[in-house]
Amino acid sequence: MALPFLLGIDTGGTYTDAVLFREGEGVLAKAKALTTRHDLAVGIAGAVDAVLERSAAAASQIGLVSLSTTLATNALVEGQGGRAALIMIGFGPDDLARGGLSEALGNDPVIFLPGGHDVHGNETQLDMTALEEIMPDLARTVSSFAVAGYFAVRNPAHEMRIRDRIRELSHLPVTCSHELSSKLGGPKRALTTLLNARLVSIIDRLVGSCEGFLAGRGISAPMMVVRGDGALISAAEARLRPIETILSGPAASLVGARYLTGLDQAVVSDIGGTTTDVAVLDGGRPKLAEEGAVVGGHRTMAEAVALRTYGLGGDSEVHIDDRGLEARFTLGPRRLLPLSLAAMAHGDIVLATLERQLRAGHAGRHDGRFAVRTGVPDAVAQGLPPQEQALYARIGMAPTALNDLLTMNSQRTLLDRLVARGLVHLSGITPSDALHVLGQQNQWRADAACLGLELAARRKNGAGREIAASPEDLAEKIVSRLTRQSAEAVLAACLAEDGAEAIDPAISLAVDRALRRTPGIARFSVSLDRPLIGLGASAAVYYPAVAGMLGAEPVIPADADVANAVGAVVGQVRASVTVVVTSPDEGRFIVSGAGERLLILGEEEALAAGRERAIAAALAQAEADGAADAVITLSQDVDAPEIEGARKLVEARIVATATGRPRIAAV
Repeated sequence: MALPFLLGIDTGGTYTDAVLFREGEGVLAKAKALTTRHDLAVGIAGAVDAVLERSAAAASQIGLVSLSTTLATNALVEGQGGRAALIMIGFGPDDLARGGLSEALGNDPVIFLPGGHDVHGNETQLDMTALEEIMPDLARTVSSFAVAGYFAVRNPAHEMRIRDRIRELSHLPVTCSHELSSKLGGPKRALTTLLNARLVSIIDRLVGSCEGFLAGRGISAPMMVVRGDGALISAAEARLRPIETILSGPAASLVGARYLTGLDQAVVSDIGGTTTDVAVLDGGRPKLAEEGAVVGGHRTMAEAVALRTYGLGGDSEVHIDDRGLEARFTLGPRRLLPLSLAAMAHGDIVLATLERQLRAGHAGRHDGRFAVRTGVPDAVAQGLPPQEQALYARIGMAPTALNDLLTMNSQRTLLDRLVARGLVHLSGITPSDALHVLGQQNQWRADAACLGLELAARRKNGAGREIAASPEDLAEKIVSRLTRQSAEAVLAACLAEDGAEAIDPAISLAVDRALRRTPGIARFSVSLDRPLIGLGASAAVYYPAVAGMLGAEPVIPADADVANAVGAVVGQVRASVTVVVTSPDEGRFIVSGAGERLLILGEEEALAAGRERAIAAALAQAEADGAADAVITLSQDVDAPEIEGARKLVEARIVATATGRPRIAAV
């Protein structure tokens, strides 16, 4: 009897990839389709239908579907996501200054309530009056709620009461901090919970789109999603804990890189449309971030691979500083809709506008730039201030030239806010357009790319000369800049791994001399101690030069363009549960975590109860996450110093981890 097929899907900011895989045979077929943000099912259907056609496989033979995505990562990097209300129990306004919480909160509302618990789980009385008064307004103006209570990891009762009340009054999604992390550190846990709440709608749309497509094709196999640490969780769990899918795509690419190359030691750099992700393979496994994932400048408590995410990709915004004698170029961090891609659907509008701008006697302030709606549901646009709503109403599903749209300087700020909310795409020249001009990419409209780069090339520098001699000359400059910024990103990640974060490759003169191979009496050089694996659709274009700049051996695997989708189907389910035992008084012990707190007399009895609870909870979570026949590993760390000659238990942390392959449907 033939083994079932495994279907891997990766939904990125620009492309959706699909691979059909079978144990013992590897990748049987692969395909790509454009990610369709207005209806993700369209892009998923395009990639999956193509891969089924190329493999001649029947949908009924698929036993597992596994999904990885960069949508959550991209949303945080680009400052997007739904508007969320943060409810803080037992905290005060001063706590917003800790852990980057104030910056992450931005203009989203925060409500402080009296309550919370102490380190042993004893409560301070909860008062929900302020919440009750403001709920009618919040229910109309936010898309989700985040609830963080003081020492909620030791007693989640107040978070649960607030959650239940919010659901009664609003029927909106609610995330509680104790559901996401067992670690202390209230403000950072609150930040993680806030980001989770913002991402709920994004991941819910993705999973729902995928499930709807699969049902339409008669595929009834279990569906999994890649977590940020490379493990798999069921789609239902991913909907509840979308924060765990930040770095999902990069984690899947690391798992895929290991499978595709067989290398145990390597630096892995994955370039997509929006981001470049750099991480290290050590001993065949991706290193994990000990203090939580950092994405978009926010350090979260989400367990994830230790990687650095940079707003640098094929669709990065090209910034041109033409004030000096020589124009300077920088890329990112924002993603633009490439002109060559915008022209695929709206060629007449885009080409006619670019040609008109080229014929104009003087350059317009926003030449070569357009705005277009992303196509997200109208509900996502609820709560816009009047000025933003008015501007949004003038933007349609076809591109509008910014020269026509922006009549006042203040409107640019309003437009940026609409982009940050994920309601509007900006379109302009990108490295992808540069590659189309140079003939190194050909999937979109090269004529639009050429017109856009011709417009940009005629800009004047401080000396009064055009910044580039031709569209091709400008394209070379953009590609060169992406190569250099990619090398800086890889080097920055490696230096951070070595504990040398103080060296910033972007501003270090020594690093600049090393990367440019500047001759001199004192010569600087740089090299990596392991190969550089380049992943992504454009990896073969950029990474040989990036590796050469870094003195590393380049490795570009045959399926580098779909490594994420490969990693999605070769991963495992892994669920970890932490239970903490503390002693408030001699002879009395409290067991916290994975349920209601227990008061137990006797240390050994408390530790035994803690182990039993951790094991049971880990197995239950692994089953909910989709594992079959999970295996348990257990660790116990007891902090019990001698104080005045007597042993005193301060804290015992018991961690149970259940690991197993996902359930695969019989076919």
